[in-house]
Amino acid sequence: MTKQQQQKQHIAIFTTASLPWLTGTAVNPLFRAAYLAKDGQRRVTLVIPWLTLNHQLLVYPNNITFASPSHQEAYVRRWLEERLSFPLGFEIRFYPGKFATDKRSILPVGDISDAIPDEEADIAVLEEPEHLTWFHHGKKWKTKFNYVIGIVHTNYLEYVKREKQGRLKAFLLKYLNSWVVGIYCHKVIRLSDATQEYPKSIVCNVHGVNPKFLEIGLKKLEQQKLQEQPFTKGAYYIGKMVWSKGYKELLKLLKKHQKELAGLEVDLYGSGEDSEEINEAARKLDLTVNVYPGRDHADPLFHNYKVFLNPSTTDVVCTTTAEALAMGKIVVCADHTSNEFFKQFPNCRVYDDGKGFVRATLKALGEQPSQLTEQQRHELSWEAATQRFIRASDLNRLARADSNLSKRSLFASSSISVGKNLEDMSAYIHFLASGFETSRTAFGAIPGSLQPDEELCKDLGLTLKTPSRNSLKQD
Repeated sequence: MTKQQQQKQHIAIFTTASLPWLTGTAVNPLFRAAYLAKDGQRRVTLVIPWLTLNHQLLVYPNNITFASPSHQEAYVRRWLEERLSFPLGFEIRFYPGKFATDKRSILPVGDISDAIPDEEADIAVLEEPEHLTWFHHGKKWKTKFNYVIGIVHTNYLEYVKREKQGRLKAFLLKYLNSWVVGIYCHKVIRLSDATQEYPKSIVCNVHGVNPKFLEIGLKKLEQQKLQEQPFTKGAYYIGKMVWSKGYKELLKLLKKHQKELAGLEVDLYGSGEDSEEINEAARKLDLTVNVYPGRDHADPLFHNYKVFLNPSTTDVVCTTTAEALAMGKIVVCADHTSNEFFKQFPNCRVYDDGKGFVRATLKALGEQPSQLTEQQRHELSWEAATQRFIRASDLNRLARADSNLSKRSLFASSSISVGKNLEDMSAYIHFLASGFETSRTAFGAIPGSLQPDEELCKDLGLTLKTPSRNSLKQD
């Protein structure tokens, strides 16, 4: 590392997913890394999960797999380069992960902070900090890094409430989340008020939209100025095809108000484990509801739709809503805290109840969208989102620390002294609890995830660690 690099802030962005899985925690941190590194003033590293072949097949679409991390990095960079007009100035590193089928999520394996050497550790951004630290067993994030920022993406409590014994699970999860986020983060940014509240947190939408959507919106704006018909299709919805992603609410509204919405045609696009059930429920309606496989929202197929219907209340800040607004469409969405950011745009139409949904939908179909101003388009961009992130996280107030981080020893051996303070004791308890296989699996960890296995170590060039006493099952 050069002297110039040492003097720059080094921002390491850890996230819970990666392309080709087109989920929010794969896409948004990728754009964040690109835009934070754009001006060359900071060194940026994106740290993403690496899965072995059998786990890749469980999560990545269309049987896409990678033989090595370098192959996946090339795929990720190519995807991003096709969407940006400037060179990519950030590094990509991998941490070992496994896909939990019960949670439909990738969970970290081992101490993922090791992806950044101690001497390079400066600022860490944890995208989904609770998710990344539930089962963390290793160095304390606040000890290794000078400053740790958590960005809360997901309303986990809302999802858990929909499960069996959901209220009890949500109650326990709320305290677990508060515990680990408080231990490991200096600052917490919540994308909206739809997330769980945390101490030391601020609400700020630090996400933007893929520039391609803004380009589509500009083309539609030109068509409007030329008195052409920019939108020739009606209403649609796109999202992962699981009931909790808005499909339950949408089909319930359509079923209850079929008479008022007579003649309405709605197209649904998505793929997921509930596809068959959703398709069957749609066929039972008197309305015409067409169900199609999922596609990229930037696909030309979607350009001519005028109205995007999104009744979901489980999102924190819905990416597809932002994309639809960027394309110049009218969005009909619930009057919910997750949509607060979008209310500033004239094409966002909110409703309070079923009758309001009917009114907003019919009104939207009967008129042309308002033309977005340059400032409104900017607010949706990643440039604006990056500015908001820098302000919300206080990055400009931080300077690169002079301390020799490489001399800091493992959290377990030297960072704790009994009675030092409540937080350190709490962190030590979490360290101990996360070090036993029985306690880890009892709280939902993937069995065998305390340390990377032989296959993960081989793929990532890591040294296979022998189990310590902490990793053994308790008697």
